[in-house]
Amino acid sequence: MTSYAPDWREFGVRIVRHDQLDPGTPQTPGMHREAAVSRSSVGAEKLWAGTVTIQPGARTGPHHHGELESVIYVLRGRAGMRWGDRLEFAAEAGPGDFIYVPPHVPHQELNASAYEPLTCVVVRSDTEPVVVNLQIAASDPAVHELSRR
Repeated sequence: MTSYAPDWREFGVRIVRHDQLDPGTPQTPGMHREAAVSRSSVGAEKLWAGTVTIQPGARTGPHHHGELESVIYVLRGRAGMRWGDRLEFAAEAGPGDFIYVPPHVPHQELNASAYEPLTCVVVRSDTEPVVVNLQIAASDPAVHELSRR
């Protein structure tokens, strides 16, 4: 009986260097996404991961990610999050905080700082980078009204 031995050099751990991130992923106005882990970059089968940068004082366009679950980890800056049918709910997160976004939830990210970029790592539950940009007439809670969760 012949046993199968995987070629771990070819199909094992992969390192994606910071200068190898792919900006050719779906974008939303107000933010810049770069893919790190995807089907095309490393052969991922069940998730997508990348970075997001939002410039000082900027806010993204409203969007959702279809059936995908998303986790956002805040590296630097203050992240304002708005969500709901009219983006009527709000919270704020800072460095070291995780944000969970369930499937189909309309949301918008805001950089709560007028002085420094907001930098985050994003992980999604499939290899396809689904982004559905929305036209929503939003209520407009001020960033200072965001509750910390």
